[in-house]
Amino acid sequence: MTVSEKINLQDLYEIDDYLWIQETVKLLKEKEFNELDLENLIEELEDFGNEKKHRVESLLEQIIRHLLLEYWHSEYERNANHWESEIISFRIQLRRYLTTNLYKHLNNEILNLYQDALRFVKRKSKLDNLPSECPYNLEQLLNEDWFPKH
Repeated sequence: MTVSEKINLQDLYEIDDYLWIQETVKLLKEKEFNELDLENLIEELEDFGNEKKHRVESLLEQIIRHLLLEYWHSEYERNANHWESEIISFRIQLRRYLTTNLYKHLNNEILNLYQDALRFVKRKSKLDNLPSECPYNLEQLLNEDWFPKH
């Protein structure tokens, strides 16, 4: 299908969203702005932004979880290398996705993410010695060489 066949982009969106994306990109490149399906384009752009936010939030929460697991002293010797390698992996992935705006977003969400991570680690470890307030700042969490001293 091509735009010259007078595709109704709103219908195409419901049938084949990948083809809809291809046709939308083509229209944008050709500066055929009047032909765009703006309603669905706006929705897709908002979803794309939300996906990026959720991706970096998830990675940061994983970093926090693994840092908190290091308080699990009875498991530390057996699992510390694994936990630290996971932290490094999550930090590398996060670095690849992080932009200035997403950094600001994470800085605003760090307390909420900490509470979610804390809830998870408490359930997993049954520990009651975990800090109730986030003991890490964003710079520490993102620093690929930083690990706390417990």
